[in-house]
Amino acid sequence: MELIFLVFAYLFFINTVGMVLMYRDKKRAIKGEWRIKEKTLFNIALLGGSVGILLGGKRFRHKTHHKSFKYGIPVIITFQIALFIFAFYFFQNNPFY
Repeated sequence: MELIFLVFAYLFFINTVGMVLMYRDKKRAIKGEWRIKEKTLFNIALLGGSVGILLGGKRFRHKTHHKSFKYGIPVIITFQIALFIFAFYFFQNNPFY
């Protein structure tokens, strides 16, 4: 039970970070200031913040026309869901865990 809580707490945190970064990058883009690198945004997505990046992009209308974000983030989300399902069933049915 503690592991599940830690996983969800981490996912909440990293997705919040993703949304905040998308918001800050949008504000910086409007002001013509220094921007957050796309590599950083993708790294946050790969670390579990893909839903936050996707929702932040839609909410703040930021990077929604970039093909790398339009198609890449949903691919990452799909991979992460598959990984989560695999891990759930593996640990559920593994007699050594």
